[in-house]
Amino acid sequence: MTTPPTPAPRPHPHPFPLPPEDRRLSPYTGWTRAHWEAAADGLLRATAPYASPRHGLIALPGARPSSSGTRSDGLEGFARTFLLAALRVAGNHGHDPHAHLDRYAEGLASGTEHPTSHCELRPSRPDSWPRIDTVRQAYVEAASLALGLRLTRRWLWDALDDGVRARVVDWLLPALGPSPVDNNWWLFGLTVGGFLLDADIETEHARTAIDRALARIEDWYRGDGWYTDGDNRAFDHYNAWALHFYPVLHAHLGADAALLATHGARLRAHLDHYTRLFDANGAPMPFGRSLTYRFAATAAPWLGALTGHTPLTPGATRRLASGTLRHFFDRGAVTEDGLLPLGWYGPYGPMLQSYSGPASPYWAAKGFLGLLLPADHPAWTAPEAPLPAETANATLPLGRTGLLVQSTASDGLVRLHNHGSNSALTTTDPYYARFAYSTRTGPTTPTEWPALPDHTPLPDNHFALLIDGRPTTRGPATPHAAGPDWASSTHTPHHPDGTELPGVQVLSATLVHGRTELRAHLVTGAAPGTPVRQTGWATTPDGPTAQLHPVHGYDTARRAPTGSTPFGPHTRTAVLEGATSTPQGTLFVALASLTADPSPAPLDTQATATVTPHEIHVTWHDGTSTHLLFPHPPTGGDGPDEVRRPVTAPDSTA
Repeated sequence: MTTPPTPAPRPHPHPFPLPPEDRRLSPYTGWTRAHWEAAADGLLRATAPYASPRHGLIALPGARPSSSGTRSDGLEGFARTFLLAALRVAGNHGHDPHAHLDRYAEGLASGTEHPTSHCELRPSRPDSWPRIDTVRQAYVEAASLALGLRLTRRWLWDALDDGVRARVVDWLLPALGPSPVDNNWWLFGLTVGGFLLDADIETEHARTAIDRALARIEDWYRGDGWYTDGDNRAFDHYNAWALHFYPVLHAHLGADAALLATHGARLRAHLDHYTRLFDANGAPMPFGRSLTYRFAATAAPWLGALTGHTPLTPGATRRLASGTLRHFFDRGAVTEDGLLPLGWYGPYGPMLQSYSGPASPYWAAKGFLGLLLPADHPAWTAPEAPLPAETANATLPLGRTGLLVQSTASDGLVRLHNHGSNSALTTTDPYYARFAYSTRTGPTTPTEWPALPDHTPLPDNHFALLIDGRPTTRGPATPHAAGPDWASSTHTPHHPDGTELPGVQVLSATLVHGRTELRAHLVTGAAPGTPVRQTGWATTPDGPTAQLHPVHGYDTARRAPTGSTPFGPHTRTAVLEGATSTPQGTLFVALASLTADPSPAPLDTQATATVTPHEIHVTWHDGTSTHLLFPHPPTGGDGPDEVRRPVTAPDSTA
């Protein structure tokens, strides 16, 4: 067992009382089940003052409404906090000393009394829910409502009068139809169907919705525990908090052994990878969309413990989950009023999506799934055990996703190199389009980039051609090949206006060893003399140390401001610049590093590289070496299967 770290000073006071730490049981975090219960109660109490007169909606304050409107946002506030209340009460065997369920029982009655097609709140109907068939977001919230009702059926649903139950069923039934969005949304119908099936209501209709959803996500399973979120290449947190969460929990609650055997095995395989994306300080990886859900990232590890389908020991499960919950609580993710704002730590607008509203962060309720484990379960009683990031340096390709994990035990920092996951919404989303992410840095965003002397934006961890002084965007990345410590991809650069650069292609590779990265890009089809730019990690003044060292093809190096990230303002990044020499292919190579270790050695002492037009031979500081072939990009390929082709094959020697 590694030595537990000394607790970091807590910069933000917690908004509600928490129990004393228990460093005997929880040497890494100090937190126990009692802390989780107190956190759940505090979050629920804080939202209560924002309820409508009869508790049908919870309209939380915020800088902006979602694109679905204020009434939908009020339903979101009710549904997502209801799920938190359901987990709290169900995990306490129905005991509800704070009367959380009483408020929600009244809201179920008032919200369904006069459902409306209006998206915006109106004084005439302050409690009414928007209808699922007219307000699309209501389809999403139906899942949280149904799951909460399933968990508390004995104490809440069975106690409602017949008229209220009939109205709730009528409101839920449209969610059993085809999903209005062809992605993880299919599982919302599955979740509604699961509740109705348990309650012996509309059972044939419910089974149809369940079977249809399971069949649809089967089309997206790519093996090794990973789904795409639709007909795309979006691999992100939705794997953990949706695509595994709903079917595995449904199988568990319904005691469906066959379904649990299939999907439980997939969850375990996913957790083999996913649990490596958590920093020793508790931070999950800020990669992908909906990051304002924060500690919902712990839902899948808890689900593994609940069902027995996990590679983690019970103590490691709690260490991961408590570390993440405390990470956010200690860094201002809960306001002085006890609310979860839109952002990462405090409010942070650039990371949000249009569908995000004031109550959206309460999908974090899923992170309290561990409360369903009884108090005497080993996940609560075993001493905390270290995370994968704390035990040894690791490099790991994540199946066929094109993602490569790099972690270092000396500082507990985790990096994620992206050679194949793309946003399903836009090709320029900075939370997908960068080549690298880490648990202690975040991507800069276009609205935050400061003006440089040539008035061009400067995204971090990016490789671009400069067309009329403006950097190209990456466009969709297609996995090319991968190995134990490297990954590669191809992309066609896009003009800032979104059009492709005709005939130009970039083959990129990342090779990692310890804290060191080798970043290589082979540009073909570009006119001789086309400027290129490689940027490094964007770090805050008090953040980790970032380094970027030119190896081949670059002729200038400098540092420049890059604006704010979710981790703070005033970031800076290193910049390398060069130019193409021939349309047949120009190779650019650099070394990079991100570390929290004190006084890191210069990168030119960590590796030496010999470069020819299509080959790189690297000797690392410990004497091991890697030979990386760098052929011309292929002219075809079908994407996901490309990663299995041994096109770019390094040989390592000791």
